[in-house]
Amino acid sequence: MRRVLHAVSQHENLDTSQHNFGRFLRRRSKYRFKSTVEPDLVSKFLLFFVVEFCQTVRKSDLEAENMAVQGTLERTTSSDVVFDELFGRITRLELLPGTKISETDVAKSFGYSRQPVREAFTRLANLNLLLVRPQRATVVRPFSRRLIANARFVRAAIELEVVRLAASDRDRSVDAALKSNLREQGGAVADGDVSRFHDLDYQFHRLLCASARQAFAFDIIAENKAQVDRLCMLALTSKEAMDVLYEDHTKLLKALFGGDAQAADDVLRVHLDRLTPTIDAIYTTHNAYFDE
Repeated sequence: MRRVLHAVSQHENLDTSQHNFGRFLRRRSKYRFKSTVEPDLVSKFLLFFVVEFCQTVRKSDLEAENMAVQGTLERTTSSDVVFDELFGRITRLELLPGTKISETDVAKSFGYSRQPVREAFTRLANLNLLLVRPQRATVVRPFSRRLIANARFVRAAIELEVVRLAASDRDRSVDAALKSNLREQGGAVADGDVSRFHDLDYQFHRLLCASARQAFAFDIIAENKAQVDRLCMLALTSKEAMDVLYEDHTKLLKALFGGDAQAADDVLRVHLDRLTPTIDAIYTTHNAYFDE
């Protein structure tokens, strides 16, 4: 039968009609069919066999492809879980600059293989949050004043344009979410909940981009914001510090809803510049956390 299938696959001018197919197979096969056998019956039988064989092979291929896709999705999802958890712990300073971190230990703690952990480490290293060195321990990257300055420049350039657009022609469907977020910020300040306020601040700036119809811009802001978020956690040690940022957000939202682009620009510049004395103070009090 292998010879039959090979002959079929190699015959370029094969007429696929049942009658000619039967005549072709009888001519090619080493077997000689008796003249009493109807050509159509032979062709139908062998055609059915070939079709069933091809369908079986195709089904096996599809199953293999589905398994490969499923495996990729699971690995991607696992990598995202590890990334999100470590990103949060690093930016909240639960993992301090210089802390050693092991692929093997992280994989065991999550119950994953090392591959998704390695992928998460690579993403964190690309954000300058981890320092991955060959043949040496991976560590949480120390603060770098140069990287922080670069990140602040990029963030300011993008976010100032975001608030200008939002003040000029915002997406009003985002208004309710912004108001709700601001109310929750007030609650976090009243409770002295630094971690909660930090999360709400992150979402507030994401919503600003959505309001300007430039949601994609927050991905770039977030990549650069991560460099300064850890410093913010060191700075947000009192209710008074959170209250200042909350007041900035309140003024910014008032300017946006009032369509005052200049006022929004002024408020945001002051808001972003508040980090300058903070960096200097932290460099003095926590010099060991810096690499330069």
